[in-house]
Amino acid sequence: MAVNFVYPEYEAVRNPDRCIACRACERQCANGAHEYLADADKMVCDDAKCVNCHRCVALCPTRALKIVRSGNTYKENFNWNAKTVDELYKQAGSGGVLLSGMGNPCDYPVYFDKILLNASQVTNPSIDPLREPMETRVFLGAKPQTVERDENGRLKNNLPPQLSLSMPVMFSAMSYGSLSYNAHESLARAAEEMGVLYNTGEGGLHENFYRYGANTIVQVASGRFGVHPHYLNSGAAIEIKMGQGAKPGIGGHLPGTKIVGDISRTRMIPEGSDAISPAPHHDIYSIEDLRQLVYSLKEASGFKKPVIVKIAAVHNVAAIASGIARSGADIIAIDGFRGGTGAAPTRMRDHVGIPIELALAGVDKRLRDEGIRDSVSIVVGGSIRSSADIVKAIALGADCAYIGTGALLALGCHLCRTCYAGKCNWGIATQIPELVKRLNPDLGHKRLVNLLTAWRHEIKEMMGGMGINSIESLKGNRLMLRGVGLNEKELGILGIKHAGE
Repeated sequence: MAVNFVYPEYEAVRNPDRCIACRACERQCANGAHEYLADADKMVCDDAKCVNCHRCVALCPTRALKIVRSGNTYKENFNWNAKTVDELYKQAGSGGVLLSGMGNPCDYPVYFDKILLNASQVTNPSIDPLREPMETRVFLGAKPQTVERDENGRLKNNLPPQLSLSMPVMFSAMSYGSLSYNAHESLARAAEEMGVLYNTGEGGLHENFYRYGANTIVQVASGRFGVHPHYLNSGAAIEIKMGQGAKPGIGGHLPGTKIVGDISRTRMIPEGSDAISPAPHHDIYSIEDLRQLVYSLKEASGFKKPVIVKIAAVHNVAAIASGIARSGADIIAIDGFRGGTGAAPTRMRDHVGIPIELALAGVDKRLRDEGIRDSVSIVVGGSIRSSADIVKAIALGADCAYIGTGALLALGCHLCRTCYAGKCNWGIATQIPELVKRLNPDLGHKRLVNLLTAWRHEIKEMMGGMGINSIESLKGNRLMLRGVGLNEKELGILGIKHAGE
């Protein structure tokens, strides 16, 4: 038997006085960590199989279980820490690329947490959102440079196609295949009820969800899975995925084990075949090539829908965004390096890309300096965790925010970060029928509606505290922001002053 160099990271601690051997934990664990020993009439756990999803803890009727860190330590070494050693052991044993899910967990600065909001006091009084009008609606799309009037002096509607949102939030791209049918249904229904949009991701659109088209963004990625004229015309907008924050510069991969049934038909590929998206679009090697695809998609949809171009936040993101703004795209989506995904190479997730806060500030400044900021809207994503993050992002120059991991958490995700295994105990990132059933779309969509309802109220409260009554007045309003614990270079890139100034 080969030696296993890696000790389990987590242990299931069972209180024998509370455990009644009901076997609920055994039934609930898709990883087979719990087992009933009939001879001894007791439950045991194989800690090596535990992914710390907390399903057994949440459903134990007697609260007999808790999951704790194992406490096993190597000899102390700040250079070769336990995580580094364990990853090396795993690769030496498998010869494979390490995979991870759900975003960058490393201890890099979170700039949103080092930015504070201003509040009104006397000369610019605050606004009570319970008693006074407060506008959270946003319109995404290119805005005209001039206002035109007809012969009677009335305003002409010369707006290009726009997306109308009741609040500056959308559900980000998560494909059918990486997520379950029930997870997609929850997102679609919540988007419709709240007057926002959700994104299909690169897996096409299930035929049952075409009825949510007015609240759907359809995505075109390098693999072109599920892309056809009916699909392009079914949504409110079309998004070209050039990159994503969890893995900038590389493509996507959905294992063949997940390409079954409706997923195979929706993606238009054979069952059991891996869905591999190449790193580049093989018809895009310049801004001119991108422009050609933008206008091809506009023509295919009758010039009735905005086109979004999604890119990862990288070092030269401002220059890239400037080119995209000139390509004919209506909206730029920027995904920061903390963005989540079902599976990303660990090294790419942890070491490639830049924080969304710095990328956003740089892009907004570049487009304003070039006089083209109104020609595109900016949507940002990559670990938007709360309504405060959204307000700060808008003040840094965004029009709207994408949320992905936050939405999955609302559905019950516990960030066990093993989505790629396809055994999600909460029915979210799985295609196993008995696991998919664990997520009830009636309850899931309601939890998402609750989340956005709470965030919308908080956004109004924060704007009211600043004496601002509309999202448009908040957009790019860096005077409302102050930094704490940031150096001069960071403050300069963000375009804000330090607290106390």
